Amino acid sequence: MFLKSLTITHGDGAIIRDIRFHSGLNLIVDETPVVSGKETGNNVGKTTVLKLVDFCLGAKAKGIYSDYENKRNEYTLVKEYLIKNKVCIILVLTDDLLHEESQKVCIERNFLPRKDKILRIDGNNKTEDEFEETLTELLFPGHYGSKPTFRQIIAHNIRYKDLSINNTIKNLDHYTRDDEYETLYLFLFGCDFEQGDTKQELRSQISIEEKFKSRLESEQTKSAYETALALLQAEIEEIELKKASLNLNPNFESDLDKLNKIKYQVNLTSSEISRLELRKDLILEAQMEIKSGVSTIDLQQLQQIYQQATSLVTGIQKTFQELHDFHNRMVEAKIQFITQDLPRIDSKLTKQREHLNRLLAEETKLSKTIIQSDSFDVLEQLITELNAKYHTKGEYENTLRQLSSVESKLTELNNKLIKIDDELFSDDFALKIREQVDKFNIHFASVSHELYGEKYALKFDQKIKKGRRLYEFSAFNLNFSTGKKQGEISCFDIAYTLFADEENIPCMHFLLNDKKELMHDNQLLRISNLVNTKGIQFVASILKDKLPKELNKDEYVVLKLSQDDKLFRIEKEVDA
Repeated sequence: MFLKSLTITHGDGAIIRDIRFHSGLNLIVDETPVVSGKETGNNVGKTTVLKLVDFCLGAKAKGIYSDYENKRNEYTLVKEYLIKNKVCIILVLTDDLLHEESQKVCIERNFLPRKDKILRIDGNNKTEDEFEETLTELLFPGHYGSKPTFRQIIAHNIRYKDLSINNTIKNLDHYTRDDEYETLYLFLFGCDFEQGDTKQELRSQISIEEKFKSRLESEQTKSAYETALALLQAEIEEIELKKASLNLNPNFESDLDKLNKIKYQVNLTSSEISRLELRKDLILEAQMEIKSGVSTIDLQQLQQIYQQATSLVTGIQKTFQELHDFHNRMVEAKIQFITQDLPRIDSKLTKQREHLNRLLAEETKLSKTIIQSDSFDVLEQLITELNAKYHTKGEYENTLRQLSSVESKLTELNNKLIKIDDELFSDDFALKIREQVDKFNIHFASVSHELYGEKYALKFDQKIKKGRRLYEFSAFNLNFSTGKKQGEISCFDIAYTLFADEENIPCMHFLLNDKKELMHDNQLLRISNLVNTKGIQFVASILKDKLPKELNKDEYVVLKLSQDDKLFRIEKEVDA
C-alpha cells in the first residue's frame, strides 16, 4: 500500500489541508522567511504530518497534542482546537499510485470521545478492536489475532519517535521484550513458525505460575520455610512433652489432642481454600484478557465488504465467515487451554468448604467440653502456645505444598516450551532463517553501497536471556566501522521493502522519516534517486535551510509550512 492523500477537515467539511502524495521522494518543508535572523522552521507541524498518518493507522490521539518526552505536558491550544472544531483526519491508501481504479482504503478519525468519536474504514464505523482487526485483515490478510501485532509490523515504516529514529532494529517502545522482537523479525523475513501461538500460550501460563510463585515467596524463600518448619516442629515436640507431664484424666487428654488436631486441620483447610481461590482468580483474569480478543463484529455488514474484495482480488479461497469462525475458534481454544483446571478447582473448593464447616462444628463442641474441665487453667498457657505453633506449622506446610506444586507445574510447562524451542532452534529452521537473511542482505548491502559506498548487513545470533533461548537480530557494517546510524536505518527500510516484494511478503510501500536534516546532502540526493527509481514512497520532514538545492523543487515538495502558515492554521483563526 502507498499513501495517496492526507486530508484535514473541520467538522463542517471545510478543508484545512489536503496533502497529495506521489511515488518516490515526498518532502515536507518549512518556508519561514528569515527577516530578523530569529525565525526558524521548527514547531510548524512537519513532524505532526507523520504523526497524523500514524494516528490513522491506530496510534493514540494524545500523541498529536502532547510532548513525547513528557506525556503529561499537553499543547492545550492544539488539543482544544482539534476538539472544539471537530477536526477530522482522512487518510487514503492505495495499491497503485498510477492507476486510479486500483484498490483503496479510506480511514477517518477524529479527536472526540464516546458517541461523537469517528473511527471509520471505507465508510463503516468501527470499535477500537474492530478498527485494528479490519486494518490487519485488509493489509496483512489472515494475520489478525496472531503475533506480531499490526502496530509492531508497521513500526519500521513510521519513524518520528527518538527510539525509531536512532535504532534500526529495536525500534518499538522501551517495554518491548526480546522475544517479541524475535517474533517480529521472524515474521518480517517470512520465517513462519506453526507453533508460535502455542508458544505464546505456554508463556502466558508460565507467567501466571511465576507470579503465583512470586506471591508465595514474597516473605521468604522455599528453603527458609523448610528450615523454619523443622525448628517449629522441635518446639512443638518440647511443648507436647511439658503437656504430657501433667496429671490429667484420660478423657481430658484425649479431648485436648482431638482439639489440637482439629485446629491444625482447620488452619490447613483454610489455607488450602485461600490457595484455590487465588489460583481461580488468576485463571479468571487470564480468561477475561483472552476473551477480549473474541470477534463481535457485524458479520452482515463486513460480509458485503468481503464479497466486494473477493470480486476485485482473485485467489481468495477462504470465506469471510470461515476467517471469522477460525479466529473465534482459536480464541476459544486458548480459553479452554487456560480454564481447563477450573472445574477441578471448583469441585475442590466445594469439598474443602464443607470439610471446614464440619471441623469448625467439632472444634466448638470439643472446646466447650475442655473448658468445663478443672484442669483447664493449668493447661491454658500450653494450649495457647500449642495452638499458635500448630497454626504457624499449618501455614508453612501449606505454603511448601503450594510451592512444590507450582514448581512441578513450571517444570511441566517449561518442558513443553523446550520441545517447541527444539524445533525453533533446530538446524533446519536456523538454515531457513539464514537463507532469508542472506536474501535480504543482498538488498541491504546493495542499497547501502549505492548510498554510502559501504555495505551494511543483518545478522542473527542464538542467545540465552533469563534462561530462555531466542534469536537476536542486529545490523552491522561489513567494514566493521561505526557508520552512520541515520543512513543505516534508511538503507534497512528501503532494502526490506525490496526484499518483501521479491518474497511476496505483504508490506507497506511508504517510509515516513523525521529529522532528515541530520543526513548529509549527498546521501539525501542518493536516497531520492534510489526511491524514485525503485518506486518506493519516501516521505521526509526537513528544515528548508538544510534542503539540497537539487531537491528544492515542487516535484519533490508535497507540503510547505511556515511560522505564518502552520499545519492546522490555528493562528489564522485566532487572528480572525
